Amino acid sequence: MEKGYLSMVLHAHLPFVRHPEYEHFLEEDWFYEAITETYIPLLNVFEGLVHDGVDFRITMSITPPLAAMFSDELLQNRYVRHIEQLIELSAKEIDRTRYLPEFHETAKMYHQRFMQCRYAFVDRYHKNLINGFKKFQDLGKLEVITCTATHGFLPLMENRREAVHAQVQMAASDYERHFGRGPRGIWLAECGFNPGDDAELKKAGIKFFFVDSHGVLHGHPRPKYGVFAPVYTKSGVAAFGRDIESSKSVWSSEEGYPGDYRYRDFYRDIGFDLDMDYIKDYIHPDGIRKHTGIKYFRITGKGTDSKVPYNHHEAAEVAASHAGNFLFNRVKQVEYLAEVMGGKKPIIVSPYDAELYGHWWFEGPIFIDFLLRKMFYDQDVVRTITPYEYLLENPTNQVVTPSMSSWGNKGYNEVWLEGSNDWIYRHLHKMSERMTELANQFPSSDGVLNRALNQAARELLLAQSSDWAFIMKTGTMVEYAIRRTKSHVNRFNQLYDMIKSASIDEAIVRELESKDNIFPGVDYALYKTSNLTGTL
Repeated sequence: MEKGYLSMVLHAHLPFVRHPEYEHFLEEDWFYEAITETYIPLLNVFEGLVHDGVDFRITMSITPPLAAMFSDELLQNRYVRHIEQLIELSAKEIDRTRYLPEFHETAKMYHQRFMQCRYAFVDRYHKNLINGFKKFQDLGKLEVITCTATHGFLPLMENRREAVHAQVQMAASDYERHFGRGPRGIWLAECGFNPGDDAELKKAGIKFFFVDSHGVLHGHPRPKYGVFAPVYTKSGVAAFGRDIESSKSVWSSEEGYPGDYRYRDFYRDIGFDLDMDYIKDYIHPDGIRKHTGIKYFRITGKGTDSKVPYNHHEAAEVAASHAGNFLFNRVKQVEYLAEVMGGKKPIIVSPYDAELYGHWWFEGPIFIDFLLRKMFYDQDVVRTITPYEYLLENPTNQVVTPSMSSWGNKGYNEVWLEGSNDWIYRHLHKMSERMTELANQFPSSDGVLNRALNQAARELLLAQSSDWAFIMKTGTMVEYAIRRTKSHVNRFNQLYDMIKSASIDEAIVRELESKDNIFPGVDYALYKTSNLTGTL
């Protein structure tokens, strides 16, 4: 009989990037790389575990923007083109490295992986990876949860509660469209929670959400069991707090497993290393060098000028060792907590960005595979569990109001509201105000007016993505983030002016619907003020 539980939570998210107006678009590669390096490898792990009879539980958020890209025919076909190019390139690499034994085996490994990715994507999941994640949810192994509609950061929408309502309700309805039932849980973007947001979660039928450690520890009253048991908010929705110790062992660049010198180096890629004449057909047509995913060197170590060739067999053994160490530490942690919690079984909540596993940490999916197998076969102290299952087994929990918090640097709002990005909020707030104005003015509509109102809602939602502010803060692809923010603001204002002047240009509406086609079931009426009182 187990003494406690481990709940691993993988937050799978990418901003909605889809540009039909261009044949090749660099930022779309974020999606294709994540499919190849994270999402399909994780699904392959789940397939293997089920095939071998290994019982496991894991929780994943699939955000609405990511679900929209998974199910988009244009992006599906572009991914097939992308992976077939990598298959061709890796075949050339096998030939190029035939007299370079330090690289040849790795080249063959990549070719096999890319072939497997194409098979999984096209033949097993029929070009829509939602089919794969839904399969394991239906088997009871995976709990798929939603996220705010466009990864909107709720604490900075406090002055427009209609916007908070729309982000949550749109997320819930979009999830149901993809998965055939309502979501039980939600990942609040950036773990951003503001007291009162839980009431909106309750309206959407959400049973649980996550906050960073201090969100629970600074709650009122103080939680009796810290972050090792969920707390109920006053609305009855459960909040689970992040465990610092287990998270640090993976996240920390200094102490975490991914920094081991025997793992693959992310930054050394043949897209930058090889001659232009050789690589030109596999980078951007304009000659812009980019990551191909074929990388031949390991991290090696700090202060080392020359990189050592990567050995994927050795790296897999290291991943197995790290999985064993992680499990050993969780067993000791649970044994200690079980003694001091007086009969209350502790739950260790370990959340991570899903893209860490495979994309940034190439061996991450191997680590998860070994960890779940070791937990099943090698011990009986810790059992994997989903948050919903924990609540079913442990329905009595303390009532606490978590504090406003996020998992960003310093724990609050600074990442998304500081000198590089603060200019966006006057526009977002005004858009939210105007969207509510339109929803109140037109309680019902049809025809092109209805389409224009719904498209205005889409443009607002897309502008609210926390990714744009985050990118501006971190300084990577800043020009794209600024351009995306301004384009959604301008499109919204264009729609607003047409609606208010009763002169809607159907051709413009049709063009925007084609470009920003997320949320086919969007309903602008979500922004009506009356939704906040529960009376429509």
